Amino acid sequence: MNMDPLAQFKSKQRETWALGNFGDMAVFTTPVAGHLVRFARVRGGHAVLDVGTGTGVVAITARRLGAKVTGLDLTPELLAQARAGAAVSGHDDIAWHEGDAEALPFPDESFDVVLSQFGHMFAPRPEVALAEMLRVLKPGGTIAFATWPGEQLIGRQFSLNAKYVPPPPGIASPVQWGNVAIVRQRLGESVKDLHSERGVMGVPALSPQHLRLFQEAKAGPFIRTMQALQQDPARLAAWRSETDELIGEYLHDNIVRHEYLFTRAIKI
Repeated sequence: MNMDPLAQFKSKQRETWALGNFGDMAVFTTPVAGHLVRFARVRGGHAVLDVGTGTGVVAITARRLGAKVTGLDLTPELLAQARAGAAVSGHDDIAWHEGDAEALPFPDESFDVVLSQFGHMFAPRPEVALAEMLRVLKPGGTIAFATWPGEQLIGRQFSLNAKYVPPPPGIASPVQWGNVAIVRQRLGESVKDLHSERGVMGVPALSPQHLRLFQEAKAGPFIRTMQALQQDPARLAAWRSETDELIGEYLHDNIVRHEYLFTRAIKI
C-alpha cells in the first residue's frame, strides 16, 4: 500500500534532518536563539513551546530564564541531542516531544509563548502549521519565530537546491516565510501588534568551499541535495560551483553573513 504524498514527504524530512550531525551546525544558531527569546519577551514562569526545536537551543535558552518549556520536533535524533544539551545545562525538566508542527499534541490555549527558530517554516502546509501554533497559544500570548529571507544567503541556497532537485509538487517553499508581506497575510486578523526585526548570524569560514563542505557533511538538506546529484557528476559539480559563488557574496573578513528575519505578534 502506497503512503500518501504528504506522509511520504514528512517521513523523508524526518530522515533528512537525521543525516550528518546537525548539532555541529546548530551551534552557530545559539546567539540567534538568545536574540529570539529576548525578542519574544520570554519571562520566568511563562509556559513556552518551541516548535521544531531541533537540538534545543531555543528551548534551553528559554528554560535558563526560568520558563516552563516544552520542545517539539519531528526527528528523534535531534531530540536526543536536545536532551543531552539540556542535561549539560542542568535542565532535565524540559518536556521533549516527538511530533508534527501540523498536528501539535497539546490542548488549546496551553502556552503563554510559542516560538520557532527556523523550524515551522519547513512544514509543507504553512496555514496548517500556523493555525496549530495559534491554537495552542493563549489569548494575549506571544507568537515569535525566526525565518530565512528569500533574498539572503540561506533563502537563496534553498532556491538553488530546489533548482537542481525540485521538491514534490504542492509543497510550499520555506523561503516564503522570509517575506514580511506573506507572513502578515498568513497571520491575518488573528493577531495584533505585528513586529518584524532582522539580525545577522555569522559563521566563520576560511573560504566558500570550507562552508559548503561543512554543510554537505552536517546539514540534512544539503546532504540530500548532494546525494541526489551524485549519479550526475556534471550537475553535482555545477551545483557546487554555484553554491561556492553564492556563499562568496556573503563572506567578509572570514565570516559568512546569514541574515535572518524575526516576527512577533500577540494573539487576539
